[in-house]
Amino acid sequence: MAEEITIQKGFWKGTRDYFGEVRVEMKRVTWPGRMEIQGTTAMVIITTFMFGFYFWVCDSIFQYIIMQRVMPWLTGGH
Repeated sequence: MAEEITIQKGFWKGTRDYFGEVRVEMKRVTWPGRMEIQGTTAMVIITTFMFGFYFWVCDSIFQYIIMQRVMPWLTGGH
């Protein structure tokens, strides 16, 4: 029983110390400004659309190859 109480006290002290250290570290963080957030958000959106377009083109090419070249060969319609 006494050992259990000691473990609980150690747990709560460790938890309190951890959150205290987190608070100190969060004060050291340099947060990005509004312009930086807008710029990186725009880059993420643009990059997402560019990759989407690239994958659409690749998918269309592969679909053409499969449907025009491979499927007739598999079905015996040389």
